[in-house]
Amino acid sequence: MPSNEEHSARVVVGVDGSDHSRAALEWAAAEAVRRRVPLRIVHALGMPLIVSANAGYARFDPTEEISGQADEVLTSAAEHARRVQPSVVVETETAMEEPPLALLSHSRVHDLIVVGTRGLGAFASVFVGSVSVRVAAQAPCPVVVVPSHGPSPETTSLRRIVVGVDGSPNSRRALRLAVDLTRESNGELVVVNSWEVPYPYDPVAMTAMGYEPQEKLFDRRSEELVGEMLVEATGRRREDLDIEVSVVRTQDSPVNALLRAAEATEDAPRADAIVVGSRGRGTVRGLLLGSVGQGVLHHSEVPVVILPHHAGEEE
Repeated sequence: MPSNEEHSARVVVGVDGSDHSRAALEWAAAEAVRRRVPLRIVHALGMPLIVSANAGYARFDPTEEISGQADEVLTSAAEHARRVQPSVVVETETAMEEPPLALLSHSRVHDLIVVGTRGLGAFASVFVGSVSVRVAAQAPCPVVVVPSHGPSPETTSLRRIVVGVDGSPNSRRALRLAVDLTRESNGELVVVNSWEVPYPYDPVAMTAMGYEPQEKLFDRRSEELVGEMLVEATGRRREDLDIEVSVVRTQDSPVNALLRAAEATEDAPRADAIVVGSRGRGTVRGLLLGSVGQGVLHHSEVPVVILPHHAGEEE
């Protein structure tokens, strides 16, 4: 494992040589150029452990054939990254651990981790497979899960970013991250706050009795909440940001509100990323990201940026 000494920020991406991991590689290379930081490409071998009562544990050394294959994967990935982003600075790393451990152990608080959704080799997983979920729950930094499916070609831009907020500490941190990404790319930020009426009621009768309609009450509270959160996240510097606030009344879930906000419309293109906070606790139980994070990962056709609950904490 790398030492705990400080290092400059990097974008860390896991590759396995498959076409599916290539989408993550291309997105990571573009982000490294946007941030003006190195791109570290990690290939995990997942070598078996040797456990000894006296010497603790170690891993089997890879054979020459396995090492040669790893070198080929990393060389091909580095060449492709430089081809799509000629100015990117590339570092490569062969890790002995399993993919989740490899990515976690080679990342620090100021980094950004990028993973694909469906690898074939060591990174084999579905969209919410073990690699992406575990890394997103336990990483010390933000994690981007890049889809490699769907009818539309994937984009590496960040022209339009959607973020969901609910007033919780997790969503406040996610909003700050979304603001930073928006400033980084000079893009548009769409802030979504959704709510549903907690119980059935007759709006005509309630209004006749002198009560304020619940729609107006919830709309006003949502606008106040989002406004207060934006002031906190932007430091009152909103003039350099293109921000759209979307207060959504839904009979469904916040997941669907975020997914709909990311869809293309007559007035706006499809979003390039969705940002969500994670409630993962970094334990076995915490491998689940919570209903919103899981739901967005299951269904999103655009990259999902996840901010683990402890991301940014110094080691």
